[in-house]
Amino acid sequence: MEIQGIVYRVLPVIKGTSARGEWMKQEVVLELQNEFNRKVCISFWGDKVQDVAKMREGTNVSVSVNIESREYNGRWFTEVRAWKISFPNENSPTPHADLPPLNVSDFEGGNSGSTEEIDDLPF
Repeated sequence: MEIQGIVYRVLPVIKGTSARGEWMKQEVVLELQNEFNRKVCISFWGDKVQDVAKMREGTNVSVSVNIESREYNGRWFTEVRAWKISFPNENSPTPHADLPPLNVSDFEGGNSGSTEEIDDLPF
């Protein structure tokens, strides 16, 4: 599932040790841009914490997530875990942005209205 929104808050990194070894996670709260402007807390685990360093409050992001609920002592807990981040408004070049506008008359040059095909292929 993909969630798009604006970074509302970046929470501090949490580190710990379990039976499997050391772990770290960081949570980010996104504000979804819809009628009610809801907020969603997304967890970034392990090496994904490095990706959070690129996020700033107010930045527009798109995050691919897995949503999972599990039961513990009769209560249900839901986690939204990120596995991919993209920044749709990054200063990425638009394809063909540096090309001049197309002028149709440049292509009409020597063929003024003729329907005769020109075969300039070497084979």
